[in-house]
Amino acid sequence: MSDKTPDGSNADPSAKASGGHTAGAFDIRNIIGALLAIYGVLLLLAGLFMDTEEAKTGGVNANLWTGLALAVAGAAFLLWARLKPIIVPADVERAEDDPTRPAPRRRPGAH
Repeated sequence: MSDKTPDGSNADPSAKASGGHTAGAFDIRNIIGALLAIYGVLLLLAGLFMDTEEAKTGGVNANLWTGLALAVAGAAFLLWARLKPIIVPADVERAEDDPTRPAPRRRPGAH
């Protein structure tokens, strides 16, 4: 059985029914995953095509292994964000002024 909704997306069907949508590109897991994957690919390429300087690292190609670990971690973050999306509710009640809140309060009569 497929998790896809009739419109072809992988979003949770209950989110569509309640009027919510997913965070999409603004999900922090996508940003972290993309950065880790980019750095991982760069280090993988450096480990494969540049001088490995294994004398400095005790005979280990540090760029290759670190790049591989970063690429796997980035892929894990992206997969996590894809499989378990954050549902943003369609209607959120506006917070009223709270005198205990450590933020500036609205002035009376201001818009």
